[in-house]
Amino acid sequence: MKAFVIENQFRTGWKTIEKPVPGAGEVLLKVRYVGLCGSDLNTYRGLNPLVGLPRIPGHEISAVIAERGPNVPECWSTGKLVTVSPYTNCGGCPSCLAGRPNCCQFNQTLGVQRDGALTEYITVPWQKLFDATGMKAEEVALIEPLTVGSHAADRAEAMEDNVCAVFGCGAVGLGAVLGLARKGARKVIAIDVDDEKLDLARRFGATDTVNSAKTDLHQAFCDLSNGMGPNVIIEAVGLPATYKAAVEEVAFAGSVVYIGYAKAPVEYQTKLFVQKELSIRGSRNATPQNFRRIIDFAARGLFNPADIISRIYPFEEAGNALRDWHENPSKVCRYLIHVGD
Repeated sequence: MKAFVIENQFRTGWKTIEKPVPGAGEVLLKVRYVGLCGSDLNTYRGLNPLVGLPRIPGHEISAVIAERGPNVPECWSTGKLVTVSPYTNCGGCPSCLAGRPNCCQFNQTLGVQRDGALTEYITVPWQKLFDATGMKAEEVALIEPLTVGSHAADRAEAMEDNVCAVFGCGAVGLGAVLGLARKGARKVIAIDVDDEKLDLARRFGATDTVNSAKTDLHQAFCDLSNGMGPNVIIEAVGLPATYKAAVEEVAFAGSVVYIGYAKAPVEYQTKLFVQKELSIRGSRNATPQNFRRIIDFAARGLFNPADIISRIYPFEEAGNALRDWHENPSKVCRYLIHVGD
């Protein structure tokens, strides 16, 4: 069967691999759609330190069960539409022992540390499946990035009277906006440099938006928080400038949650950490609870997953999708690859 490969910096191609056979406790999935993530774009750019090349990308997955291996519960029947938690966990590292397997020390994410889903079939343990019955197949590929943002909102521990802000309105940032809004935050401020993405953020629950390319960010935060700054800031961009701005702009006794990986070293005025007595947290991947929550939100009509889709490319044009995204990154929320029906 055919698989799409990122071979080297700015170079993609195809290879033929064996169709996998499900072992005990595994299912064979026929891949329908795969979402392209910022980590895939950085792999294509040669900027992802977690990836060894060549690599088959793809961890945002919409698929149907094609075959069940031995010892798979009958509820996972053939033809069922599912998405996949693309992470592994060892069970014995400090993270796993602390009940936080989403940040397992030895995690291997599909398409990052191991080959991913941009191929016709994959096998996964049934425990990694989530039932997406009732959703459209293309929408299912959007669940995983939204769960990552939802997990960051959990890490923020925002309260109902809080003013919260999210840097970046890609799919992950929108998941954070949605998570904060559903927690009842008094204000959710979305920040981006693209007005279309800011309009989209309002559909996901943002009460206010700031185009930081057109508006003084500090003054906007002052105006929206009575001069105090947001109580919570979630960074979902991964730029040194937004890493620094989160610490500079957050309120005293506030919380900062980082999702994005900064692509260069970040210099801080560390006195702000102490003077403000900040809670600074990382947020990695997502939990099963986050997957179930996002699927439930979609089922209840609390947001429209299809709003995130910028464009759908056929499987044969996966390389063009990465090239187009690289050339115009600010306009892309999510590109999907239609692998097969």
